[in-house]
Parts: sequence; C-alpha cells; structure tokens
Amino acid sequence: MQELLQNVVSATNDFLWSKLLIVLLISLGLYFTFKSRFVQFRMLKEMVRVLMEGRNGSKDHISPFQAFCIGMAARVGTGNITGIAIAIALGGPGAVFWMWIIALISSASSFVESTLAQVYKVKDEHGFRGGPSYYMEKGLNKRWMGVLFSILITLSFGLVFNSVQSNTITIAFQNSFGTDRLTLGLIMTAAFAAIIFGGVKRIAQAAEYKVVILAVLYIGVALFVVLTNITKMPEVLSLIVKNAFGFQQFAGGSIGAALMNGVKRGLFSNEAGMGSAPNVAATATTSHPVKQGLIQAFGVLTDTLVICTSTAFIILLSDAYKQPGLNGIALTQAALSQHIGSWASGALAIFVFLFAFGSLIGNYYYGETNIRFLHTSKKWLIVYRISVLAMIIYGSVAKVQVVWDMADLFMGLMVLVNLVAILMLSKVAFAALHDYMEQKKAGKDPVFYKDSIENLQNVECWDESPSASNKANIV
Repeated sequence: MQELLQNVVSATNDFLWSKLLIVLLISLGLYFTFKSRFVQFRMLKEMVRVLMEGRNGSKDHISPFQAFCIGMAARVGTGNITGIAIAIALGGPGAVFWMWIIALISSASSFVESTLAQVYKVKDEHGFRGGPSYYMEKGLNKRWMGVLFSILITLSFGLVFNSVQSNTITIAFQNSFGTDRLTLGLIMTAAFAAIIFGGVKRIAQAAEYKVVILAVLYIGVALFVVLTNITKMPEVLSLIVKNAFGFQQFAGGSIGAALMNGVKRGLFSNEAGMGSAPNVAATATTSHPVKQGLIQAFGVLTDTLVICTSTAFIILLSDAYKQPGLNGIALTQAALSQHIGSWASGALAIFVFLFAFGSLIGNYYYGETNIRFLHTSKKWLIVYRISVLAMIIYGSVAKVQVVWDMADLFMGLMVLVNLVAILMLSKVAFAALHDYMEQKKAGKDPVFYKDSIENLQNVECWDESPSASNKANIV
C-alpha cells in the first residue's frame, strides 16, 4: 500500500513539476514582469526604502518590517540549505542557474500576490489577516476556491512542510552529534508549542530580528568560503552555465533535470507565486498595498540570489558534490567541512536548527490564518495546533524522501490554484501600482483608498478618499 502511494505521488509530481508548473510559473512570471514594466528591477531602490520605512511599528500592530521577517523566517529555512543541495545532487550544478532565473522572473509574481493580499485583507481582534483565500473569496467571489486553497496550504505548510523542517533538523544533529532524533523532536516540539499558543504578535516578535541576524551570519560564512577559493569562482560559474544548457553533463544531470530541480527547489525556498507569503503580507499595517508587495518581492530576490546562492557556492567550491550517495543536509555539511574543518558540520547543524525553527513559525502562521478563514471556532484552531505538533514529531523520525515527495505534491497543487487566481486578479495589482507611481511622481508618500481603483468591490480595510467622502456629504 505504501509503495502504491509512493508511485502515485511520484507520478503526479512528475507531471506537475516537469511539465505543467514550470510552464505556468515561467510564462506567468514573464507576463507579470512585462505588465508591471519590470517592477522587480526598476523599483529595487524603492523596495529597500519602504522596507526601512516599515521598521517602526508598535505593540498594537504588525509592522511591514515584521511582516517581512515572518515571511523571511518561513522562506529562509531548510530549502536554502538542504533544498539547494538536493537540487545540485539530482539536477547537477546547472540547477543553480535555473534557480536564479526563476527568482528573477517570479519575484514579479510575488509582488502581484502580496499586493492583492493587502487590498483584500480583513480585520479581526488580533489585527489584519488575509491571503489568497481572502482575495479568491472577495476579489473573485469564489469562496469554494478559497476553501480549496486553505485546505491545501494548511496541509502543505502547517503539516507537511513543518515535518520537512523537523526532519532536516534531526538528521543534521544526528550526523554531527549523534543526537537521538526522537528526543530532539520532542524538545523542539515543546519549545514550539510555547510560541504558537502565544498568538500572532508573539510569532512576529520571535521572527523579527532572529532571521536577519542568522542570514547575515550564514552569508558571512559563505563569503569567507568564496574569498578563500576566489581563483576557482570562474570555473564554478562556467560549470553552472554549461550544465544548465546541457553543454556539460554531470552525473545524469541533463538540461531537463537541471531545469526541473532548479525551479522546484528554488520555488520551495523563495515561495514566489505559491500563495504562502501573501498570508503574512496581509498582516502589515501600511499606507499602500504596493509597499508590502515591493517588500515581499525583495524577499524573493534576497532569499534566492543571496542566501540560496551562498549554499550553492559552498557546495560547488568543494569536491563533496562529486561524491556518490551524498544528498541533502549531509552534502552541505560535507562541503562546509572541507572548507573550514570538521567542526563545521556541527556549526551547520546549529544553523539549520535556528533557520528551520524560524520556518516552523512562519509555516505555522500560514496554516493558522487559513484555519480562521475556514472556520472561526477556536476548537478547530486547537485541533490544528495539536496536529502541527504531532507532524513535527513525525518528521523528526520519518524517512526523508517520503516527506519531501509529499511536500512537493501539496505545494504543486497549491501553486496551481493560486496562479489561476492571481492571473484573474492581476489587473487590480497593476492598477494599485499605477496609483502608487502617480502619487510618487507628485511627490507624495502614497496612500491607498478603496476608490483609488475604479469599480473595486468587497474591500474592507481601506477608507474612501477624502474627496469621495466630501462628495457623499454634499449629496
């Protein structure tokens, strides 16, 4: 029975990831890029500006910077360390090239989905919440679609992806310290329970600075590796490009394998177009939806072009990727040990723990906000929390391939539903971007109103413009 399930999951993943989703992700990413006039390139400076502007929050709301950190906490996890190693092991060095391409293209998709999440967000006793389920219901008037998405993201992020994170943590510690995987899983689950029962603001506080500090430290390690191997960099870059286009084959890593694994693992890491980051983008208090759209697009570029690339260079500047049988976190640990000594394996295990624990926080929140969309009863939320804790324990002892295959399946289905929705609603995001740019040209700090876009309906959290209010009062 288990073998049959594994075959069905593998066959479905093969269709989704080697055919359908690669075409959709690249074509829609290009469409959004052209329609937004290359927003991810021409507004890079503005992305940094609004991110710094959004650092000032209060205890009463989630700031744009905190929302960015929660999103990065989910993004910067095992996908950056383990996922990239898997991509190289299965697709060869060329997978790194396609990972870069999908990040550059799909950051426009991230801009669209996160802007939409802000436009259609709702308010509750905890602050703002929103995401794909909400813009599917309010923007498309298709609650059934929002329900389907909520179920898929809760299963994938809240349950399966969190088991992936705990799986990687316990394997890393077992490899480095001989730690019993179940014991570590139980300790991790207890610590995580203390956070998730504290509410979204505690989640934001837990993620706010930890993820930034960790990312800087990890990038510093990678920079040291690059600088000490600087003469090898031209060879590595050449290897990546040649393998990407099939000019130089590597251990079965054909152009198809490089493309598929680069796109799949790159997306798993940066989450662009998946519909995950919009859930946290909606929580931010900001003056204009486009600001959070820009911040989340910047998160995609940072995640892939900086952090994932750090892992790729650590691996490719070593000989570890040529050794048969090395995969996942074990490959990254072996590569880093070659560069800075055997102690690096343990250091990386600690990095993985801290990165992945941050991802547990972000992933959990994605599920929580969608549980609230499905049902307002607190009983369901408690059931969800208990299920998440159980999956963390399960993942800590499960076989890695089964866990990753299930993650790929649910992620693929979730992406498919979200891409259809953001394509249908993209005109709203582009109209919001036009409004933002017009106000910037006029020298204003852009402010959004529900009548800023003509015929915009079912918007709850944005007031009417003062001019519209005055006209209503006159009438």
